[in-house]
Amino acid sequence: MLANSGFSVQTLGSFEECLALLERMPRSSSEIGAVAVGWPDYGEPKADEVFDMLSRDQFEHLPVLVLADASSPGAVNWMMKRPRAALLNWGDYNDAGDALNKLMRPSSMLSNADDHNAGANLRVLLVDDSATVRLAFQKLLSKQGYLVEVAPSAAEGRKRFEAAPADIVVTDYFMPGENGPELIRSIKASAAGRATVCAVITGTYSDQVINDSLASGAIECMFKSEAKELFLARLASLARMVVDRKTVDAERRRLEGILSSVGDGVYGVDRAGGIQFMNPAAVHLLGYAGANDLVGESAYEKFHHAFENGAPMPKAACFLSACYQNGNQVPNWQTVFVTAARRPVPVECTVYPMTVDGVREGSVVAFRDVSERRVLEEELRWQATHDSLTKLHNRAFFESQLDQEVARLKRSDQTSLLLFIDVDRFKYINDTAGHSAGDQLLIEVSQRLKSRLRQSDSLSRMGGDEYAIVLRNVKSQDIDSIADEFRRALTSHPFVYAGKSYRITISIGVARMDRFTESPQDAMAAADMACHIAKNGGRNQTHVFSPESDQRATMDQELGWSTRLEEALRADGFVLSYQPIVPLADFQDTGVTDTRRLEPYFEALIRLRENNSNRLLAPDAFLPTAERFGMMLDIDRWVIHNAFRALRETARSGRRVKLSINLSAQSLTSPGTASFITDKFVEFDVDPKQLVFEITESRAVSNLESARALIGHLRALGCQFALDDFGVGFSTFSHLKHLDVDFLKIDGSFIQGLVDDKIDQAVVKAITGIAHSIGKQTIAEFVDRPQILPLLREANVDYLQGYFVGEPQVGLERALPFAGYGPVVTPATPATQTPATPGGSETVRAAG
Repeated sequence: MLANSGFSVQTLGSFEECLALLERMPRSSSEIGAVAVGWPDYGEPKADEVFDMLSRDQFEHLPVLVLADASSPGAVNWMMKRPRAALLNWGDYNDAGDALNKLMRPSSMLSNADDHNAGANLRVLLVDDSATVRLAFQKLLSKQGYLVEVAPSAAEGRKRFEAAPADIVVTDYFMPGENGPELIRSIKASAAGRATVCAVITGTYSDQVINDSLASGAIECMFKSEAKELFLARLASLARMVVDRKTVDAERRRLEGILSSVGDGVYGVDRAGGIQFMNPAAVHLLGYAGANDLVGESAYEKFHHAFENGAPMPKAACFLSACYQNGNQVPNWQTVFVTAARRPVPVECTVYPMTVDGVREGSVVAFRDVSERRVLEEELRWQATHDSLTKLHNRAFFESQLDQEVARLKRSDQTSLLLFIDVDRFKYINDTAGHSAGDQLLIEVSQRLKSRLRQSDSLSRMGGDEYAIVLRNVKSQDIDSIADEFRRALTSHPFVYAGKSYRITISIGVARMDRFTESPQDAMAAADMACHIAKNGGRNQTHVFSPESDQRATMDQELGWSTRLEEALRADGFVLSYQPIVPLADFQDTGVTDTRRLEPYFEALIRLRENNSNRLLAPDAFLPTAERFGMMLDIDRWVIHNAFRALRETARSGRRVKLSINLSAQSLTSPGTASFITDKFVEFDVDPKQLVFEITESRAVSNLESARALIGHLRALGCQFALDDFGVGFSTFSHLKHLDVDFLKIDGSFIQGLVDDKIDQAVVKAITGIAHSIGKQTIAEFVDRPQILPLLREANVDYLQGYFVGEPQVGLERALPFAGYGPVVTPATPATQTPATPGGSETVRAAG
């Protein structure tokens, strides 16, 4: 047989001849390329010496093929100890040529057979009924780094596997009792053995043996007759499978851990929308007990089958299902998911195509519950159109409604009325009974006015103690009586607070609107004039605007104001008061803080001396006239000049002060403002870093380019800027992209309602959080009571301003001792100040 395989064969008749040949080998080592020898029966002379010599180092290079019964433990044991040796069953002697070829020309797969790290940390269970075979293989595998456990039977092997599951199981095929394939089947059926790699080792080469082994779940069928290098190479291949599986499992567990730790819900679907996986956050958000309730189900059927209004959504109209099918990538898609409890939850989704090996398999969807954000957005929209104290619509909403009404009237023959209402004794009640009483009065007035409205009418609080009403489609002959009904509704019952009764009266100005009304501004001007006439006529009355008589009277009145303002500019008839702005971190709840280590910070507030008296008029009494007559630029410059002079005087006394000064729309648009301020820095030797210029959001946005240019010029010198009344518009945050300011002054309407209104608390936190994230600081206005302080601390507000922190004081030198202190007893002064609003700080300050 060997000759037929191309070998040149020298036959020997006995072990004595073989021994003699081997003894000559050191002198003629090229005589023999390989040895094929039969395993001897007991008592064969010289057999032990031959096999002992073949095991020596000088013959280790010789391939040796041993023909024997595969069940011969002596032959197996000898073969396992000697390199380049193989065992061939006598029944398979026809394969001797192939077996010898493999020994003499080993394939590349054997190159790593002696790698001692092949089995590092891998557990191998070896099951064989031959103790010699078990011992030989145990030693061989242990040298390669495998952790080897042996068992003499299938039953014992099963017990040992159950006690300590192995990575690889190698079992003999033929054993008493159960055979190897039966053991493998039982192991693979157990939960612990599903991932175990199994192999059968046998001394019988038979198609039946091989097929039965592989059918049982074995990966390999190995033969005891093979060279140990080939056996180790095959086992190393199995070990690589185990290592690869463990690597994949570890990566899967790592990815599952990442997926589980993600706060957003994440799920994967195939192209048909069948759920492939879902992380714990998604399961929780959808209200299910576990991912098993969802995996394998249709995502459309389970949770995105409804429109936002709750109506059923046909699958053909389902946007997400189309994304799965088409492989669309979609960011920030908002829709509704339906939970296990059939509750709709608003969500924001991002859809990614899922590609595996270059083939699109479906989509991965990340989503989050945006219920709280929706509530906050709705509240911000509400805040943009409503007054937080009275819950009525605000001035911005009123102006939009008035625009629509004037446009509607131009297309009809109807008549509507615009009512401006002013509470006559509000300031008296606010000053004598306190701010809480003033707030309660405004709320009660709002409720009484609202009770008189028809469904088509609209009521708004314009600010302070002023209201506006649009009465749609009224009869011309009923104008006087309809308007006066509102006055009588308020004056018929006194206002009761803390056991005291106060008589309420209001002044109402009425403007008639029809198709001939030129513009909303004309209607507002007419109603405003009529209201002033009603107040000047003795209050507690209603006046309907008459174009012929009222315009002249109003013009005379306003001309009188303009004359007073011009005289005040010439004769220094204005006065500056200074209200402290204190860091919250340095302010105590008791209202007192030591500011000696701080740079005191004030806001400059303008007042007008009333003729022939020591009374000071607040800015809302005269600035509207100044704006209409174009006098704001001159007033701003008066404020800047006198505020800079006050800074110089305090510097001479050794105190450094920081000051906020308001700028009007006229100053923002005037090309000379920047140079005027720069000249004043030089004239009074003031450090620009001491100045903060305040601009209101509405003025800045209306004059965006001018505002940006002025801010850029003065910031380059070292000045800072504050955006006043921040938060009243829903588009507020977008303005921060265009206005490089340092401070955001949170609108006082949010601060006033902070104690009782969770939404106001959320808005203040949101404003502060966004401000800090872009490097800006916040100032809370209207801080008028100590209960607000803990909430401001919780919101991380930076500065405080308001009557609880400190009331405005005339003159900067006089205000310095009050900087950063809480409520103080104001010493008697020659002039009596008149607060402009009922809140803790003023809505119209300095030059506007």
